[in-house]
Amino acid sequence: MLNRRSAREVLEDHLRLAQAGELEEDLRRNYAPDVVLLCRSGVMRGIAGARASREELRRELPEARFDYLTVLTYGEVGFLEWRAEGKGVRVDDGTDSYLIREGRIQVQTIHYTLKPNSRP
Repeated sequence: MLNRRSAREVLEDHLRLAQAGELEEDLRRNYAPDVVLLCRSGVMRGIAGARASREELRRELPEARFDYLTVLTYGEVGFLEWRAEGKGVRVDDGTDSYLIREGRIQVQTIHYTLKPNSRP
């Protein structure tokens, strides 16, 4: 049986769970088992790749607080513009894009630039 959630519903659930720190629930509900992520460190595949990408972000942005500036969907495509502030580092230009089919994220691209931050 296909998951009938819209791209908007999947993206909103993904962002809510990410803000709550519920990584495993997010991966279970919102990511396809064979998801592909394109990011700064290369191509990551599957749930293990999505988990590794999230851990990489946590390492690079410790104790981060995220603000979602723009959340858009059109058909199967989602777009997120974000910024974050962590301990000693910040991101002003975060952007993710998503291909969402059958109620799961199939492909995600992730871009951000780390900058020094004055927060101790």
